[in-house]
Amino acid sequence: MKEILQKSLPYDVLAPRPLPGIQPLDMADWLRRDEAFNGQMARRDVLIATKAETVLALSEEARPAAEELLDTVLTAAYPTAGDRIQRPDGVTVEVDRRQPMRTLGRLVQEDFCILQKQGDEHVLTAAVLCFPASWTLAEKFGRPLISIHEPVASYDTDVARRVQRLFDGVQVGRPLWRFNALWYADAELHQPRSIHNRRRVPVPEDAGFLRSEKQSILRLPQSQAVVFSIHTYVIARADAPRVPGH
Repeated sequence: MKEILQKSLPYDVLAPRPLPGIQPLDMADWLRRDEAFNGQMARRDVLIATKAETVLALSEEARPAAEELLDTVLTAAYPTAGDRIQRPDGVTVEVDRRQPMRTLGRLVQEDFCILQKQGDEHVLTAAVLCFPASWTLAEKFGRPLISIHEPVASYDTDVARRVQRLFDGVQVGRPLWRFNALWYADAELHQPRSIHNRRRVPVPEDAGFLRSEKQSILRLPQSQAVVFSIHTYVIARADAPRVPGH
């Protein structure tokens, strides 16, 4: 278990911002490789190999954007790599451009959701989601932003409009980010849950772990698709600051 845990967070969760809590992000900080890299990547490899139908999704309309995202991640994380990449944990990954989301899921710790504008809304058209925090890709794939956030009580109509404006307005080379903080009873990274089976949120005193997601939003220059990326941190309660669970 310790192999998938981080010891600290790179931001202050004691200073949460009102939803959507967006801040500018330096592109150099978009992808992170932390002390849990080896353990989290091993978990990702297993999930992609055994639960591909659960953690991967790609519509044909999103294929150009997925391929562009793959190139973007390769440039950022493995700039000198060829068709075969040796990760820092020693695992070799073949760059399979026929399966861009699968390949992306095995390169970095982040999960990725691709959203494309359809009418007035951005719709989830591709994803690699190995570490969902109590939601399922199957229930959200092909749906717009407001539907994706249905289970979030504080995500009301006003916040939905503001988030849609953010997705409309995010500019190439000027990504944005936010974070959340959620208490969990166990450290399992893969926590899918249907909207029809909401989880009971434990109080911090009863929870063993603080889970926090660094969520980033960036626009791809060629396809103009928006990428929502998620870097998952799980901290043992003993190492975590005391923050409200939400």
